[in-house]
Amino acid sequence: MFLEFFDLLFSYFTPFRVLGYLTFRSAFAALTTLLICFIFGGKIIEFLAKLKVGQSVRSDGPATHLVKTGTPTMGGFFIIISVLIAMLFWGDLQNTAIWITMGAFLAFGAIGFIDDYLKVTRHNSDGLPAWVKLAGQFAVATAAVMVIYFTGGEKITALYIPFLRDPVLDMGWLWIPFAVLLVVGESNAVNFSDGLDGLLAGLLIIVFLTLAVLTYITGRIDFSEYLGIPYIPEAGELTVFCLAAAGACVGFLWFNAHPAEVFMGDVGSLSLGGVIAVISLITKKEILILIIGGVFVLEIASVIIQVASYKLRKKRVFKMAPLHHHYELTGLSENKTVIRFWILGGLFAIIALSTLKIQ
Repeated sequence: MFLEFFDLLFSYFTPFRVLGYLTFRSAFAALTTLLICFIFGGKIIEFLAKLKVGQSVRSDGPATHLVKTGTPTMGGFFIIISVLIAMLFWGDLQNTAIWITMGAFLAFGAIGFIDDYLKVTRHNSDGLPAWVKLAGQFAVATAAVMVIYFTGGEKITALYIPFLRDPVLDMGWLWIPFAVLLVVGESNAVNFSDGLDGLLAGLLIIVFLTLAVLTYITGRIDFSEYLGIPYIPEAGELTVFCLAAAGACVGFLWFNAHPAEVFMGDVGSLSLGGVIAVISLITKKEILILIIGGVFVLEIASVIIQVASYKLRKKRVFKMAPLHHHYELTGLSENKTVIRFWILGGLFAIIALSTLKIQ
């Protein structure tokens, strides 16, 4: 929105031209969200506490988590708000990819808000019925995928595999259900990963920083040709969003680190998880996102394995699912579990970026 204003400044004072550079705008989008969270985070937490928007902890979870009952939740709100403000200042709102991304971001956030609201008003960990929540996710995912499908160009249905330079096949219309499942799966995988103080925020910082690199080089024809990855002209602008989201997660982590003063809630985890998948679709990194978010894949896989094993064999594979709770129950402290998962997330990010040269 402010890019037009910057254009006026250029005509009066040439050095102002730096305000229009993608790298400058991306860096300042991150700084904007970070400062908003730092400055207003404490006040928002106080406001949530006055509203008695407290977390209801699962009765079957680790006993050490019972002390967290009543901690303000729905902190994902100030992530969403700060990102929106940053995009109004630094984003190119004439970019189609930005509108698709922001639309999915807000829609998934709305589903998460309703789920969180029901939890806090009922004073238990049961929010939306599972089928209603899943139906909402499928509806939003389908809408986002259809827009990407009809606006993404001829390469949109091509499937690229990490370590291979050329697409392995053109999926045609089958790309649509594949993409929908990816978005729904990723949003739930991120949601399952939100269970320890600082765990999800730290992992998301790593993921969004990695996506910022990928969106930037995907939107530049020189870098994309050199690395042998698909060139998506409008993808570069998503760098602003990715760094804004990373900055917001850093700001949120300030308050969410152990012992957490606020929890993200589904309003944050669903919105951020869904938007990660949408960005991967726009940039043609559908398979690579499974490596970048490898910890999320492990988390949701542990849930699927646990449920399937119990239904089929009446036996549990893990002490508790998702996976982070399993390690807690083996005696690993919460802080050590979180840091080790962060390290694992960093390793997955390094592997994902290495695929750019090894192909």
